[in-house]
Order: sequence, then C-alpha cells, then structure tokens
Amino acid sequence: MTPGARLQAAIDLLTDMHTGTAPADRSAAAFFRNRRYIGGSDRRAILDHAYAVLRQMAKLDWWIGEFVSEQGLPHLERARIIAKLILIDGWTADKVAGSFDGGDYRPKQMNRTERSFALSLEGADIRNGAQPKWVRFEYPEWIEKSLVKRFGPGYEQEMAAQIDEAATDIRANALKATREEAIAALAAENVTATATHLSPLGLRLDGRPPMGALKCFQDGLIEVQDEGSQLAALLVDARPGQRVVDFCAGAGGKTLAIAAAMKNKGKIVACDTLKGRVERAGDRLKRAGVFNVERRGLESERDPWVKRHAGSFDRVLVDAPCSGTGTWRRNPDAKWNLQPDDLPRLAKLQASILDSAQRLVKPGGRLVYATCSLLAEENDHQIDAFLASHPDFERLPIADVWRDVIGTDCPADGPTLSLTPMRHGTDGFFVAVMTRKASGGAAQTEEPAVEQE
Repeated sequence: MTPGARLQAAIDLLTDMHTGTAPADRSAAAFFRNRRYIGGSDRRAILDHAYAVLRQMAKLDWWIGEFVSEQGLPHLERARIIAKLILIDGWTADKVAGSFDGGDYRPKQMNRTERSFALSLEGADIRNGAQPKWVRFEYPEWIEKSLVKRFGPGYEQEMAAQIDEAATDIRANALKATREEAIAALAAENVTATATHLSPLGLRLDGRPPMGALKCFQDGLIEVQDEGSQLAALLVDARPGQRVVDFCAGAGGKTLAIAAAMKNKGKIVACDTLKGRVERAGDRLKRAGVFNVERRGLESERDPWVKRHAGSFDRVLVDAPCSGTGTWRRNPDAKWNLQPDDLPRLAKLQASILDSAQRLVKPGGRLVYATCSLLAEENDHQIDAFLASHPDFERLPIADVWRDVIGTDCPADGPTLSLTPMRHGTDGFFVAVMTRKASGGAAQTEEPAVEQE
C-alpha cells in the first residue's frame, strides 16, 4: 500500500471505531478480517496511525476545536489524521496534501478549509498552555476528582504515563518451559525478550512480533499477559491439589497462570457470566497443556451453582468487572467510552460479586479481589466495605503473601497491592487477599457443599 492508502485506511478504521459500539481492538479485528488483502506491515502502519490519534485525541480535538470555532471542518476523522500528521509526526501541510491527492485508494484532495487548517498547525506544539489539564493529560474531565483523590498532586504524572503505548509482556508457561528456556526459544525466532522486574515468570518483548506466527507461542511455551496480571494470578497462591475458582475468568488468562502454579494438580473452575468467552478459552487451555480446568457459564453472580458449592474451595479469585482505568495504555478508546454513571454501577456490581463469591471459600481459605482499576472507589473502598459486612474474613498483609509466593520484597507499602504504569511499568492493577477465619464457615443459610461439577 502507498502511504496515502494507509492514511485512508486509518481514516476508515477510526470511523468504524467511533460509529460502532465495539471496543477499538474488536473494531480493528473486524476491519482487517473484512480486508484480508492488507498485509502485515500495512496493518501495523494503519494501526499505528489510528492508535496515535486515540492516544492523543483530546489534544488533537482541542486544536480542531480552535479552528472549527472560526470555519468548521466537515469530516472529523480526516481532520484528526491531518492534525496527527502535523502535530505528532512533524509533516508539513504540503506533505499532507501530497498524500491527500485523490489517487487510487488515497484520501480525496484536501478542500480549502482543510488546507487552511493544516497550514494553521505548522510549527505548533501539540501541547498548548491554554489547554486544560484533562486535555493535556488525556482523561475525561469528570473523572479528575477521583484521580486527585487517589494520587494527590502526582496524578498528572500518573496520567502522562497512561498516554504512552504499553510494552508487550508475556508469561513463560511453567508447565512447558522455564523463563530462561522461553527466552532462548524466542531468540531462536529472532525475538528479543528480557526478564520483567516484578514477575518471576514475565518477559518483556522488544517490539511487537506477530505472536500467532511464533512456534514457541503455538507450542504453548508462552502466553501473552501483562506483568501486572501475572502478579495478580500469582498472589492467589494456588497450590497443587487445591480446589480453586476463577470467578470472573473471562478469556482465561489468569486461569492459565493459576493452572501452571498448581502444576495441573487439583481443580480449577473457571466461571463467567459471559458464557461465550469462557467457552472459547478451550483452545488456549489446550495449547498451554492445561487439563485441570472446568469451564462453567453462570447466569449471574447469584447462580445457584454458587450456593451448591458453598464453603468448598481453597482459593477464590474475583477479578471484578471495573472501569479499566489501569489499562488505558492498551485501550485508549476506553477512557472516552467511560461515563460518570458507570462508576456507581460498577461499584454496586463489584460488591454483589464479592458477596456472592465469598460463599465459596472454606474456613481457612482465601478470597482474592483484583481489578485493573486505579480508582479507590473500586479498590480499597470495596475491601473496607466488604470486611465491615463480613466479620468472618480478615485481610492478609500483601507484603507477607508476596514474600511467601514470589520471595522478594513487595513494592507495596500498604495492606493491599496497587500497581501503576508510572511507578511499576505494568498496567494498573489492584490486589487484596483475604482469608476466612478458621473458626468461621460458609453462611449458615447455605446448604452443605456437594459435588455437582
């Protein structure tokens, strides 16, 4: 494809992303699925254009707004690409016009208004002192209060770190390879990997190799998983022979990590109300060599299956649905799709899921709560409220759990773990570990646990 054809494809992709309801990554997958003639290098270039716009969209739109107030621009995605090329890539207006020439598969010629817009941006810095903080640091204005409450004066630096593209992290699958063996297997396929700082199983790749084409991936030696997510799974402290529930398993990333920690011994039940996702995890389980997992779709967090199995599991992981504020580096579109009423709705759902999942934990067992959120409303506040209403549980110091499982000093200085892109180089993750007191038990209203797997 010519550079101009790539730009037109990026405009079309952005249009699909912003007119549909699917997340950006799913929109992109559908876009390229319907255009199989686009090769790998062209796909990467098109995605780079589109995601650069998504990462800096507030600032690009601010510049568009400055111009629109006088003249107006008829096609927003074209204007965003024009602004991106000049403000981020350093193109001149003439160079932009050279690619917007109306040739085959290339953007139609710039009109007089677009040409004037491009000229007005030459020499400008994408960051401008007149921009409000939420524009400069790329987050919804309404969420600022929660960010300040969580991070204090340092919130600007935390949000600045969220603009950058996340690295590609993978986990060595301990069922098939050590981390050193995974590094060697990747090197044999010309992929450079270095050990992550916090996860003992993690590797950070140089660049973005086509994972599906790598033999070591096809053979199950490695799994794509952010370092923070790896740590959340490790802190479940699942051991061989135990019975474990991954209550919100989704596509099964943490389930795979837990199975490896258990050495395929014992049993894991991977549950989710999105039944299709948990069922589709079958291929991942097979590739990883995991065979101690039962996949179970639930009607809701209050599914009767929970009541039937009350008090019968050693470990229960609740990786709760959340705002996803810790993953904005990977999903920059998600920040603009998040709405103010989503936070109280999610908080209510998280509390309900915790209240239901705790029934599964046997005396002396552990309940692990995790989110990929940075917000206190979804993290520490949830745990404080849960413990206040469930006196048969107590919080375990995360530093003690970390030391037992990982064997190094914990990066957290409080009772729970909060990872952030700025401080730790991972996605934003929260983990709290609680135990049901040995003298307690499942709720008295529950029926005895029975095996009905």
